[in-house]
Amino acid sequence: MIAYTVGQFISGASGDRFGSKLMLLIGMMGSIIANAMMGFSNTFLSFCILMGLNGLFQSTGWSNNIGIMGRWLKPDERGKVMGFWATNFQIGGATALPLAAYLGHKFGIQWAFFGGSTVLLFVWTYFLFNAKDCPTDVGLEEFSADHDLSEEEKKDVDKKADWDKKSVENVLTIGAFYFFLKFIRYALWSWAPYMLSKYYHMQSDEAGYISTIFDISGALGVLTCGWLGDKYGKRNLVSLIYLLMMIVSCFSLFFFGASSISFFALCMGMIGFTLYGPDAIMTSAGAIDAGSARRAALSAGIINGIGSCGAIAQELILGRALKQDGGVSTVFAILLVSSVCSALFLGILVLRNRSKPLATT
Repeated sequence: MIAYTVGQFISGASGDRFGSKLMLLIGMMGSIIANAMMGFSNTFLSFCILMGLNGLFQSTGWSNNIGIMGRWLKPDERGKVMGFWATNFQIGGATALPLAAYLGHKFGIQWAFFGGSTVLLFVWTYFLFNAKDCPTDVGLEEFSADHDLSEEEKKDVDKKADWDKKSVENVLTIGAFYFFLKFIRYALWSWAPYMLSKYYHMQSDEAGYISTIFDISGALGVLTCGWLGDKYGKRNLVSLIYLLMMIVSCFSLFFFGASSISFFALCMGMIGFTLYGPDAIMTSAGAIDAGSARRAALSAGIINGIGSCGAIAQELILGRALKQDGGVSTVFAILLVSSVCSALFLGILVLRNRSKPLATT
């Protein structure tokens, strides 16, 4: 996670400079090799080094995908298209663990790593021959608000494409919102199976199955949030409404989540639905809006990098909290506070930009 976080800040800027497709090809191939080598690793040190390299290479993914998508989408279609596209990490997460578990059980633990690398190799090959950085690569015009300008006017627009103070503030505000949102997402990813096993006395495989409710409901949340944001032209406001519902969900988890497995699972589903929509939309379409299509990769890299700091923080904070007596109640309280903080920063963004969209190019 530390390597992934550092890589986010680097890969976003590198994508804008060297091309997002190139960065993605390098990142995927590096991850394929590092992940496969983990199957051959037989020492703690080598495993840790390969984990770090895996995180560093995978950090090229989100920001540079956003960089490509930003150049291919018009402002009024970003929400619903990115909402559909951004289901990738819920569906990917929900299928990767069962695949790794099956291959590891059937053929040995090494194949838990080899299987993932094989899948990504097919993706890499398809991506190599089909992905294009921007519409001009296939003879089409870029989708931007300046397509009717003269060449001289376009040069002036390009000079102004560097961020002004408001753009920087918008990107940092979304980053702060994402710090707390990613804190919650990774907390449930990391600790839900453990809490189900320890506090609800479930078998480890049953706990894993229950945990997938979070991702499955999240995919539905992303689709609806993206569609509603485009339909009403209020992407930030729709995301804020979802976060307010997430606060209610975390409130329910805090007061009633410890009472039964069924209620815990229900709260997990509610949080997944209300969290993943703003998560995916504000760090994809929202990142393009805040940083413009020309700076989408850099914007997404900064936002996701700040968010990943939250993912690191939750490992340190919640790991300690779960060692204490009544640890599960403390964890639920921390998630509730984080949900309020996340909504607060997104509320600030909505108020600062209530008169017009963040960007139109």
